[in-house]
Amino acid sequence: MVNNKIFAQRLDKILKEYELSAANFADKIQVGRATISHILSGRNKPSLDFVLKITHAFPEVDLYWLLEGKGSFPKVEESTSSTLNNISTKVDSPEQNVSTTIENTYKQISQKKIKRIILCMEDGTFENYEIG
Repeated sequence: MVNNKIFAQRLDKILKEYELSAANFADKIQVGRATISHILSGRNKPSLDFVLKITHAFPEVDLYWLLEGKGSFPKVEESTSSTLNNISTKVDSPEQNVSTTIENTYKQISQKKIKRIILCMEDGTFENYEIG
């Protein structure tokens, strides 16, 4: 569960990093200015839509850092091996599109071509993705 006060501190850090006022930030992510004010004051919790708008408008903002404080801001690009080792962590969130994650990983690994990726689920099922 997201702590309102800590989330507001992370949001404030984003505003300072990009030298944006709350109003400019609201315009940039296309939300009402009152929404930013209420979240910064701790009055309201951020919605999933709000969080996704931030990560879409500011790709340097890591979703896990924003929600849980894990990782770093701005986002540090991972090495190829780290990306492959962490792919299961990246697709654990039901909000993320597995195909998009795999495509992004594929784009990061330009020296080698991936032929197939198999994701094994905890319930014993699996997803097989043929690439290329």
